[in-house]
Amino acid sequence: MTTHLCLIRHGETEWNAAGRIQGQLDVPLNAVGLAQADAVARELANEKFSVIYCSDLIRVRQTAAPTAEILKLSPHYTDKLRERHYGMFETLTYAEAKEKHPEAYAQFKDRDPDFDFTSGESLKDFYHRSVDCVSNITAKHPGERVLIFTHGGVLEMVRRFALAINISAPRDFEIPNAALNWIEVDGDDWRVAMWASQTHLADTLDELPG
Repeated sequence: MTTHLCLIRHGETEWNAAGRIQGQLDVPLNAVGLAQADAVARELANEKFSVIYCSDLIRVRQTAAPTAEILKLSPHYTDKLRERHYGMFETLTYAEAKEKHPEAYAQFKDRDPDFDFTSGESLKDFYHRSVDCVSNITAKHPGERVLIFTHGGVLEMVRRFALAINISAPRDFEIPNAALNWIEVDGDDWRVAMWASQTHLADTLDELPG
């Protein structure tokens, strides 16, 4: 009873292009991102999925909308699929965060699992939220094909779980906007079948920190 998950990061926003930290702030797609959403829909038009799950933030809802329409599926929105809460870093660029909060930025770059941006979410808590959410979705749909639209951070946590990579280890894989990522789940066995497929895209960003 293998469950096939197709996970997709939202399309590009102006904040992505500027290297500005969005976290859980509700930033819409830019023109490139809207085109990427249409490209995803065309790429998946002939695929069969049982259900779509989606972060409730606007940039993800906009990314999912064309695919949901073409597949005639109504997305299930949940705040459990939101990006990590970056607390005091949100609205800043990474360069601004480093300048304004040098000690906190050092903890962030070192991937301290307990660092929570004072008013945000620790890496450890974010990992458990992301993995628990996707695991629960998988348990509800054994043997089915499930489409999940979410954020780069969630994708990173799920890949680390699937491959048993420590959350504090440096990231050595891509998480581009609007790329396709396939994971197969058979009981307790999670396998990354395909990652960061971009054949449907003309241009992508991966501005997330390593």
